[in-house]
Amino acid sequence: MSSETLPSIGEMMSASVPMVRTLNLEFTETTAERAVVRMPDQSDFHNHVGGPHAGAMFTLAESASGAIVMTAFGDQLGRAVPLAVRAEIGYKKLAMGPVTATAELGRPVAEVVADLDAGERPEFPVTVTITRENGAVTGEMTIVWTLRPHK
Repeated sequence: MSSETLPSIGEMMSASVPMVRTLNLEFTETTAERAVVRMPDQSDFHNHVGGPHAGAMFTLAESASGAIVMTAFGDQLGRAVPLAVRAEIGYKKLAMGPVTATAELGRPVAEVVADLDAGERPEFPVTVTITRENGAVTGEMTIVWTLRPHK
């Protein structure tokens, strides 16, 4: 199968993660170094002040982190499953309108895979910045992921 016929990370996440479809998340960039995911403004997911609900923003950021993890470590799925271990989010400014989450991997892919090769269960952080359309940072999240080896 050529890479042209393979589904994109966004398509795969949309197909396998119902919340991605529910929130209509748009995957605009997915590489092993960076993932960018946009959530359109949707009144069904607003909070009491008219912006995206904190839970929707958390899901947006977590989805961006999942996209980078799948891009960086998708070739390891035959021997390990990626799992989020813990997450911390800080809401910095009021988010209004569409918001975008940009995720970046906190450790080199080769280093994480080397830990897996050594029989370890590697952990690695993914940092995510959430912004309004004007570039203002509305939230920051750090998610620690692991690759749990299959038994």
